[in-house]
Amino acid sequence: MSHLTLRLILPLVAVLIAAAPLPGQAEIVQRGQFIDVSNNRGGNVMQMVRTREQLARSGKTVRIRGYCRSACTILITMPNACLGPKARIGFHAPRLPGTQIIPPYVDQIMGSFYRGGIRDRWFGGWNRSHQMNVISASDYVRLDPQTKICDSLQTGRRG
Repeated sequence: MSHLTLRLILPLVAVLIAAAPLPGQAEIVQRGQFIDVSNNRGGNVMQMVRTREQLARSGKTVRIRGYCRSACTILITMPNACLGPKARIGFHAPRLPGTQIIPPYVDQIMGSFYRGGIRDRWFGGWNRSHQMNVISASDYVRLDPQTKICDSLQTGRRG
């Protein structure tokens, strides 16, 4: 990005950080060698980028369980993350809090964390959609084969 682009983006990012609720910490729970991210609605994209950095450095397996929507979806591609086999993943355009306004560049930030078919679908329209586009964990893995289903959550195993 150019310096001019950054000068234009930074004030917008500051507004998004100040105006949007933080992701609920009750949704992120440490369980021994695991950190479970469960039923996360997303929230502020820039705060989720910081959360992603912390989780990636944790040294623990991050299990994404239940539903993971909006900004939460950027957690899935962490090297130490896996999807619960029954997870439901939802994508929609980023919006300014309480509006239908899609801010510039935030979809680019989110898209930089996606791979393969997920990235293709994101930039193919999910990034502009006001509707939630929900897929299953198995569909996610089909679109991004680098993503893992959590072994510890497979049928017959505790976790």
